[in-house]
Amino acid sequence: MKFKLKKGDNVIVTAGKSRGKQGKVVKVFPLANKVVVEGVNLVKRRERSRREGKKGQVLEKAAPLHASNVQIFCAGCGKGGRIGYKLEKNAKVRICRRCEREI
Repeated sequence: MKFKLKKGDNVIVTAGKSRGKQGKVVKVFPLANKVVVEGVNLVKRRERSRREGKKGQVLEKAAPLHASNVQIFCAGCGKGGRIGYKLEKNAKVRICRRCEREI
């Protein structure tokens, strides 16, 4: 199966605690079928102090989401949609399946 989401895509979350939020794809894990979206699915991680006398801290990181829980955000529709492909001048172009606009 081909992984259709790419780094830099604008997506909308369709399921989970971050449902309805939008963000940009930061990292893609095609073998695990997961994506990391900026500002979505934040989890807190504790960091130990590295030097003596310096305090540890709690950091918020974006955890990976399953790719089935996000959809590409189409600016033409203003909604989430599926990705299709079209051949234009010997080049394969990604399009929105709903409005057939180039993504």
